[in-house]
Amino acid sequence: MALAVGNASLMNQWAIDIKAGQDTADRLAAEGKTPVYVAVNGQWACLLGITDPLKPYSVEAIEELKNLGIQVIMLSGDHVQTVQAVAQQAGISEAIGGLLPEGKVEKIARLQKEGQVVAMVGDGMNDAPALARADVGIAIGTGADVAREASDITLMRHDLRGVASAIRLARRTMGTMKQNLFWAFIYNVVGIPIAAGALYPVTGMLLSPMLAGAAMAFSSVSVVSNSLRLRHARLT
Repeated sequence: MALAVGNASLMNQWAIDIKAGQDTADRLAAEGKTPVYVAVNGQWACLLGITDPLKPYSVEAIEELKNLGIQVIMLSGDHVQTVQAVAQQAGISEAIGGLLPEGKVEKIARLQKEGQVVAMVGDGMNDAPALARADVGIAIGTGADVAREASDITLMRHDLRGVASAIRLARRTMGTMKQNLFWAFIYNVVGIPIAAGALYPVTGMLLSPMLAGAAMAFSSVSVVSNSLRLRHARLT
């Protein structure tokens, strides 16, 4: 007995006639279910509708990303109609289905050519090439090992809200780094001329080595203290 289980493309490769189940497949896809064909000995036998319900927090996670000014695009290898239905439930305006791994990579490459900075979130083996291609790859910790290896960031929990939290933390970190660079620059612009004796011709004052050392230590302490504020940053 020869058993074939898969999508319409697989059935076409095996030259199996599935026209009789097309209407049912379209209905299942419109409901957000992935139609899976089963054929026995070269004859279509039945049709399965497989669904992975949205997690309770998925809609909230997408909304948080939108509030951060991020455009959300859904890329999937599932049936096109299924992807559109799930995207509508999640509040995603742009969704592309029926993609092979290289199709996801091509979409990311096009966005990058348009000047977009692209972050890819995925957890499957098929997501690994896209995770590697993106400017920032974010893998779900409970996903495939190859996805985690290809990513830059791994979320420890299977919670998409962690993506928004990671972006908030990254933005706060960049902001803190810019603050540290600014104040360090100003500090040195003012301090180095004084240490070199710039005020001596006017005031006769020279900076003592002890005071210079204390001032340098204070500069380092201020930078570290400012950075430690990230420990109390709100990420939600």
